[in-house]
Amino acid sequence: MATSELEVLEDTESERVLRWRVAELRRAGYAEREAVKLGMKAEVDIHLAANLLTQGCPSKTALRILL
Repeated sequence: MATSELEVLEDTESERVLRWRVAELRRAGYAEREAVKLGMKAEVDIHLAANLLTQGCPSKTALRILL
């Protein structure tokens, strides 16, 4: 497999992971913009992010905690 083919596969996988993370964060209750912001940061634990909202933390406060 050529290097360019590997790069396409990696990009595609990265894009799928980002879309999944954003969808999970949206499902948890984050607005689109917030979900994208959090989803793009690989170091953000999306389960913790979801739990913060479940426990009643406002999304703006959760963003400050997570970022």
